[in-house]
Amino acid sequence: MAEAADFQGIDPSPARRWLRRAAAAVAAVPLLAGLVHLPAAPSATAMTPVASVAAAATGSRTVAVSLDTLAPSAPVKGDTLTLSGTVTNKGRETVSQAQVDVRLGDRLSSRGAIEDAARRTGFSESRDGEPLGGAYVVKVPEIPSGATREFTLAVPVDKLGVDDAGVYELGVSLSGRTPGEPYDQVLGIDRTFLPWQPAAPKSKTQLTVLWPLISSAHLSAQTGSDDQQTPVFESEALAAELSPGGRLERMVTLGAELPVTWVIDPDLLATVEAMSGNYQVMSGDTTLPGRNQAVAKQWLNALDKAVQGDKVVALPYGDPDLASLAHRGKRVSRSLSHLRPATELAESTVETILHVKPSVEYAWPANGAVDPSIVDVATSAGADKVITRSDSMRERLSYTPNAARPIGGGTTAVVSDAVLSTAFEGDMTRAGESTAAVQKFLAHTLAVTHERPGTGRSVVVAPQRMPTASQAESLASALRALGGERWSQASDLITATTAKPDPKATTSVPSARRYPKELSHQELPETVFQQMRTTQDRLDNFKVILTAAHRVVTPFGNAIKREMSTSWRGRPQEAAEYGRGVHAHLESLTGEVKLIDKSDLTLSGRSATIPVTVQNKLVQGVDHLVLRLRSMKPTRLGLNGGEQVAELPVRIEGGHSQSVKFTASANANGPVPVEAQLFTEDGRPYGQPMRFTVKVSEITSTVMLVIAGGVLLLVLAGVRMYSQRKRAAAARDADADAVDRTGTSEEAGAARPTDEDEGAAEAAPAVPVAESDDPVQPSDPATDTGPQSTDPSGPGEKVER
Repeated sequence: MAEAADFQGIDPSPARRWLRRAAAAVAAVPLLAGLVHLPAAPSATAMTPVASVAAAATGSRTVAVSLDTLAPSAPVKGDTLTLSGTVTNKGRETVSQAQVDVRLGDRLSSRGAIEDAARRTGFSESRDGEPLGGAYVVKVPEIPSGATREFTLAVPVDKLGVDDAGVYELGVSLSGRTPGEPYDQVLGIDRTFLPWQPAAPKSKTQLTVLWPLISSAHLSAQTGSDDQQTPVFESEALAAELSPGGRLERMVTLGAELPVTWVIDPDLLATVEAMSGNYQVMSGDTTLPGRNQAVAKQWLNALDKAVQGDKVVALPYGDPDLASLAHRGKRVSRSLSHLRPATELAESTVETILHVKPSVEYAWPANGAVDPSIVDVATSAGADKVITRSDSMRERLSYTPNAARPIGGGTTAVVSDAVLSTAFEGDMTRAGESTAAVQKFLAHTLAVTHERPGTGRSVVVAPQRMPTASQAESLASALRALGGERWSQASDLITATTAKPDPKATTSVPSARRYPKELSHQELPETVFQQMRTTQDRLDNFKVILTAAHRVVTPFGNAIKREMSTSWRGRPQEAAEYGRGVHAHLESLTGEVKLIDKSDLTLSGRSATIPVTVQNKLVQGVDHLVLRLRSMKPTRLGLNGGEQVAELPVRIEGGHSQSVKFTASANANGPVPVEAQLFTEDGRPYGQPMRFTVKVSEITSTVMLVIAGGVLLLVLAGVRMYSQRKRAAAARDADADAVDRTGTSEEAGAARPTDEDEGAAEAAPAVPVAESDDPVQPSDPATDTGPQSTDPSGPGEKVER
């Protein structure tokens, strides 16, 4: 009732509200009683979250033990094992009477058992074994809550009790007491793996380790206008990687000491080589001179020495993301056309800079994940070998097969080991993480050797594409531990590829629906490939007019390849921004060749010349251009003999302008819109059209006839006047002769006209004057058009006859 009243907007009285709240409180009592008894549920081991937190702060998880150093990593008989690390009290109470012990656990019979042990936490008395005790114990002072103590132990391997060869669990535990539990107990433990191989096995595992030299894009498409085309870098970030202690410097230094197969992105080599000379660095809207030429030269020299005698694999130029191309790029026309040129450029770049001939038959999709479409894209670039990974191929065998196996179509899959390849992907700056990764790597390699004694296997390790310096250091430590060829033998990728395939190994490529979703989410969006196509179309249209096209095609072609680099994975915004920058710079260059705007013209006659100016601000000349002029009203204004469209070739040297002149003929008065447009010789428009108006003030044929008639009358009148004057002059001469004959008296007197003369004068007609109803018109110039000028037309130019 109360709820109904409330719903209807009726305000209950205070007494009624109090009664309702009291009733609700009484009704809630049984519910609260039930909640109080929930912990007495049938499962006695069930814990509430609060109980779990309390348990985590006590027992064998009270103290965090970190084993930071284990040396040697793979001991032999007579060695002394040194273990050092830290213990940190995570509990709320002070730990007293603490000591650090060494425990030898179970011998692990398989690689699966190694993985299970790596995931196990907490102390297990049955599996972790008894403490070694005796002299091999370290007493630790009291450890207050949150405090950390260091420890170091030295134990002769002979005292550990290892007998048979294999992989053993090795634990370092801390025992002690707390005020709440004043008795000895294990309060924390850290485990690792101890590989033990006292004698050489019958057959060794052939271990191939890929050593990738790959970086993100650092070069822009912009170059200087000088003859050397000074490269422009987006930042100096690459210099930090090349400097001593930097990621790429460590990769080269470590790789030079190790038996590895180099996997190189040729774009990195070309970028570092560009840095070794004069270069510029973007800084806002301007550029500044680069200062790290010495660093680049030193790195290239070190790499040149390091790769000599080793196998080198060159990825397609720019390290294109094959998966993104297969899943998204194929939807955009011409995207796949960049792959084969990238492969061809890769070989020549590596050979030119490092003086070694690389192998370009390998494709390496991101994380080694493949599906049929990725394999198809990889092979379209000319590769017939695909580096994949065992977690993608979903190997089901109980042992580790050889890496190489055929997957159809003449393509070989080189399947890297997933566990070994991902062993160093963690934070290797932490000593404990690094030590654990090294020991796990060694344990797995030994387990592979023991899986099928007497049968050697070929195993490939393909680490992350761009390892950090610490990750590379950790992997190098593991490889150095195997340097004595204890149970493995170094090999190279070419040899691993030719190893005999295991007949039971998986040869079927997983379907597209099995491609990992987390990798799919990292792929380049389709818009990146659309931007690439737009830029490539603009470049294709631009290069045909250039007299030195290589100055533009090379830097922009390489920049377009970088737009689809695997390094952009998970960074779609940065990838799109880079692509937009490439396109914007290309647009700025194409805009240097353009039509100069014209103001309206006036055409005062039947024919005239219309000049259109083309400007070239580029350093190089342009050719193979056509300027097309179109009259929008050809019946009023015709071009080149009365046509609607006229076109003339254009060739301009760098830094110059040219005035292209068209002949126009007028047929009627009035304004005529005219459009000028540049085209390439193959008919594609270049740049934006330019429009202006020609005002025609033509003199009609009727007017011309009237003017011609008037001129004719004037000419006739002039001839008649001339004739009359000539006759009058002759008459005066005759009279003068008569006077001479009559005597001197007549000479002295003034000659006066006689009556006959006056009568004759009166009878003579007056000088005729041409009469016409039309006004008199000035004469036309001698020609319709004046001489053409090579100077560009100025604004507001008036073209007259």
